[in-house]
Amino acid sequence: MTDFKIAVVILNWNGLKFLQQFLPKVVEYSSDVADIYVADNASSDESVNWLKENFPQIKIIINDKNYGFAQGYNVALKQIDAKYFILLNSDVEVTPNWIMPVVEHLENNPKIAAAQPKLLSYNEPYLFEYAGAAGGFIDKYGYPFCKGRIFQHIEQDDGQYNYLDEIFWASGACLFIKSETFFEVGGFDDDFFAHMEEIDLCWRLKNKGYSIVYNPYSTIYHVGGGTLPKKSAKKTYLNFRNNLILLYKNLPKNQLLKVFILRFFLDGIAAIKFLLEGCPADSFAVLKAHFHFAKNINRKYRIKRNKIQHHCFDHIYKGNIVWEHYIRKKKKFTELKPELFK
Repeated sequence: MTDFKIAVVILNWNGLKFLQQFLPKVVEYSSDVADIYVADNASSDESVNWLKENFPQIKIIINDKNYGFAQGYNVALKQIDAKYFILLNSDVEVTPNWIMPVVEHLENNPKIAAAQPKLLSYNEPYLFEYAGAAGGFIDKYGYPFCKGRIFQHIEQDDGQYNYLDEIFWASGACLFIKSETFFEVGGFDDDFFAHMEEIDLCWRLKNKGYSIVYNPYSTIYHVGGGTLPKKSAKKTYLNFRNNLILLYKNLPKNQLLKVFILRFFLDGIAAIKFLLEGCPADSFAVLKAHFHFAKNINRKYRIKRNKIQHHCFDHIYKGNIVWEHYIRKKKKFTELKPELFK
């Protein structure tokens, strides 16, 4: 064990099959350097009983209801004493020595608040994984993408991103974060429930002057879509709604109007596209997301925006990733102009 505490925290909601499949390796490859916690969001399956019977050494935190990803972690992490939190999805296979390369880098760099390892696909291990790949970015209109993944195009891992690098956001599938800085910025935004809460958190950390990094010297394999399938109207709603909240809270004042005008236009196109593709539920989800945002902008989100003192616009891609990918046919991160990230 180190002379400081590390906590691996897995948030679980009815994820018994993933715990059975992946928890044994988490224990095998983590328990020598970290305490392992499972924070249960009021599961109705046998998750908690199975944990107690098979892994009595694991600490269990039982939330009184399903708070979702964001608030579920906020509630749990307040009960954990550790210098470093590692937030780990239950559908992740870890590998030997996956913790210390990242933690040691954080320990030696006070201005780095959070990091992620290399995320590869569990089902296709030669490919990067959608939810994080080799580190996350957004463009100036709020569209997230990664090194190794632009929209639905996933790159093969050929070692092209095997270097430490500053990124804009680290994946919530496996997020290493200093507990002090997590609480300094107020943790996750409870209103997000799930999806993009890690982007919002990382943006707020960058607003405070901290850096976020990708560390390729640790590798994990992520199934992805364990709680909500990739094609889900609820997921569509959360992604569109949370993206609007994310932008409104964090964008510099001089960027707000022009960004939102274009986003309303592009989201309208997305809603029409869903409809033409025979997905009316997704089309309605986009409209519902905009209605929710409009309803709450003055009541709730303006207050949150006003609490952020500085609005960071660094390491955001200054181009339009939608245009670059769908019109100019750029599929790889290396095809984007590096000067547009400055």
